[in-house]
Order: sequence, then structure tokens, then C-alpha cells
Amino acid sequence: MGGAAVGLLGESVVPLVVGVAGVPLAGRVRRAREAARARDRRADEVIALCGTLAGEVRAGRQPGQALRTAAEAGAQAGSEAGGGVDRGLGGARAGVLAAARFGGDVPGALRGAAREPGAEGLRGLAACWRVAVDRGAGLAAGLERLEGALRAERDQRADLRAQLAGARSTALMLAGLPVLGLLLGAALGAEPLRVLLHTGSGLGCLVVGGLFEGAGVWWALRIMRKAEGR
Repeated sequence: MGGAAVGLLGESVVPLVVGVAGVPLAGRVRRAREAARARDRRADEVIALCGTLAGEVRAGRQPGQALRTAAEAGAQAGSEAGGGVDRGLGGARAGVLAAARFGGDVPGALRGAAREPGAEGLRGLAACWRVAVDRGAGLAAGLERLEGALRAERDQRADLRAQLAGARSTALMLAGLPVLGLLLGAALGAEPLRVLLHTGSGLGCLVVGGLFEGAGVWWALRIMRKAEGR
């Protein structure tokens, strides 16, 4: 829509072509945001699973039964909320519950589920489970420590994102300055769109400026992603 509007104002098909070319990039950005939200949601579900499982074990349930109860409680909560809460088990949920029900390799199933983005905390749950079963250690105490560690890690990530929010906003504001320059030029009667879209030197400046603009935004966002550990 924006490319079509600029194309109409500038009487050129160049903005429309650029807008169409940018559609896949916009879709990629949207999918990346959705994946990040899903990863954070799954990490929260793993924390909830550890807490619920610790409570079930302390209440006297056997580990296998406690795991099934904790996972089923998450599914019930998700259905009541209209969502699909799976306690971070994802597509491996059926395998994990089957292993817990029939005495299978629960730690192995949990490690398989931990391959899902955001479910890495299940590796710690698998380690707690193996130590408790093989050595008779207290599963509830280990789960509570794991839950605390995962919560601390989540809070640390949230604090880091809050600190980077200012830098991200600044980068986006700087990226929008060329648009402000075009508006000021139009207000002064300089006809910047005609110069950029209908002259050779203007098209050259537009291409070079667009490349530098894209490279700058990509570099700034890359630095912030590396700071977030992604």
C-alpha cells in the first residue's frame, strides 16, 4: 500500500516494484516475531511444568504419575483458555507421557522434546529425573531448584530486552529520517520524488541510499540479536 501511494504521488512504478519486492522480507520478519513469541511461551510452559511437577511429587505421587498429572493439567488449562498449552512438550508430548505411563525412557523422551526452540529447560528436567531414579535423590528439591534457575534466566532475558528497547527504537527512528527528509523537501517545494524517480542521478542516489539504509538497519538489528543471544 505504501509503495503504491508513493508511486502515485511520484508518477513512477519504481516504488510499487520495491514494495512488491519487500513483501517476502516483511513476511520473514513477521514469521521471526511469531517464532520468538512461541519460543518465549514454550519456555514459560516448561517453567510451569517444573513447578507443577514438584508440587505433585511433594504431594506423594510417584514421578510417572506426577508427570502425567502435570502435563494433563497444562492441557486442561490450555483448553479452558482457548489455547494449546502443552507444558513445553510440543510434538513429543505423547511420547513423554507414554514413557511415563509404561516405565519407558522418560529422560530420553524429555531430551527429545528439548530440541524444540524454547524447551531447552527440559534437558534439566531430564537430568533431575535420571538422578532421582538412578540414585534415589529427591526429585522435588531438584525440580524446585531447576524452576528457580529457569525463572532467573527468563527474568535476565526480559531485563536485557528492556535495556535494548531504547537502542532498537533509536535505530528505527534513524531509519525513518530519510522519509522525514523527503517530507521536508516536498514542503519546501523541491519536489524530491520527481528528482529521485525521474532523473538518472536521483535514481542512483536512491539505489545507493537504499542499500546503505538496509545495511545499516540489518547491522543494528544483528548487533541487538547477538546481544540477546539469538
